[in-house]
Amino acid sequence: MSAGTPPLSGPPKPQAKALNCPKCGAAIVLRSFGQAETVVCASCHCILDAKDPNLAILQQFEIKTSDVRPLIPLGTRGKLRGTDYEVIGFERRSTQVDGITYCWHEYVLFNPYKGICYLTEYNGHWNDISICKVLPTVDHNMFGGSSLTANYLGESYKHFQTADAGTDFVLGEFPWQVRVGEKAAVTDYVHPPRVLSSEKLDKEVIWSIGEYMYGREIWEAFKLPGVPPEAMGVYENQPSPVATNVAGMWAAFAAFAVLLLALIAGFDMRAKKEPVLHQTFHWERAKVANETSFVTDVFELKGRPSTVEVKTWAPVSNEWIYLNYALINQDTGQAWDFGREVSYYSGYDSDGSWSEGSRNDSVVIPSVPSGHYYFRIEPEVDPAVPAIAYSVEVTRDVPVFGFYGIAFLALLAPAIITSFRAYTFERSRWSESDHPPMQLSSSSGDDE
Repeated sequence: MSAGTPPLSGPPKPQAKALNCPKCGAAIVLRSFGQAETVVCASCHCILDAKDPNLAILQQFEIKTSDVRPLIPLGTRGKLRGTDYEVIGFERRSTQVDGITYCWHEYVLFNPYKGICYLTEYNGHWNDISICKVLPTVDHNMFGGSSLTANYLGESYKHFQTADAGTDFVLGEFPWQVRVGEKAAVTDYVHPPRVLSSEKLDKEVIWSIGEYMYGREIWEAFKLPGVPPEAMGVYENQPSPVATNVAGMWAAFAAFAVLLLALIAGFDMRAKKEPVLHQTFHWERAKVANETSFVTDVFELKGRPSTVEVKTWAPVSNEWIYLNYALINQDTGQAWDFGREVSYYSGYDSDGSWSEGSRNDSVVIPSVPSGHYYFRIEPEVDPAVPAIAYSVEVTRDVPVFGFYGIAFLALLAPAIITSFRAYTFERSRWSESDHPPMQLSSSSGDDE
């Protein structure tokens, strides 16, 4: 370098190299320079040796379908996670499971300074893929078969599936010796939103790490027209839309539940629970005249307006008694009218013994002002009952917990709904794996 030559601030910006296919003469552009091992002629579908100055033909394949075309055209440039990339290669791969063929697409991206990375797409689900910088560790299954977990950079991944993946179609440049028809054993481990994959071809094993991306992110990154294909189903490392909220929801529920219990305890201790009337009454059909109602002794309710609880007990057995109550303020004439039934039935049938009803009944009248009160009671009794004794107990200022029960359910419902949504999402995810939920359930049932 001469003294008058200014120093370079960095490596020179590479330019694409134009060549011609040795078979059909079509123009071939090499964008990745020394990175490419093979390049595919788009015209005659010859796989060429990119390292050979004469582009020696390595393989030629036939297209079985005209529907194979990349969603991101070769040569498209975009900014992915802050780095400029150009799409230089595309391949379709497939695997067969239970006689069903599943296909996905892989894109090779190139940056002259960052090198190579990849994008994969399956049914509208995308992943940003790069080669692992360090070798993951695998916990081997003591019973043989696939390992159940793998660890990469301190993060644990669960085994999702192992399958043989074949290459069906290739286009553009690849940093390895690509071949159509070539098969590799692929094993995926997931820790959403990441997927850790090993690909074994012959004796070589390559590990890669991928992170889930949404189609709209890809379209924005590469400025693609239209809208991305809609994602179908739940993908193996697709992040759950609710999983991150489940723990927070239950933590919030626990905090509010503790507060609710504290309020319940406080109101319960504050309540007077003051007995104001306890009487037993006798009813005989032979003594019932035209006037069947009667009034109780007068009792006093003191202090602030409060709840009044009315308890009724009757020794009924396959019988009923109905009481028409009226709580009347002796000073103002204000009345609270209500009716209560006490009934109890039991017996035996083909399923065994049964019972329904109760010999006890309770009702709470809210916000009754202080004053002098009495009850007017009008009993109606089962026609089969000649006589019956029943008791009435009245208590002032009792705590009512029904509102707190509603509040508890209102707090519990969002946590349950969120957990259920997270559960169904994960169930859908793992139903496509080598460890589907039904299989796990059957296995656990067989062990018992």
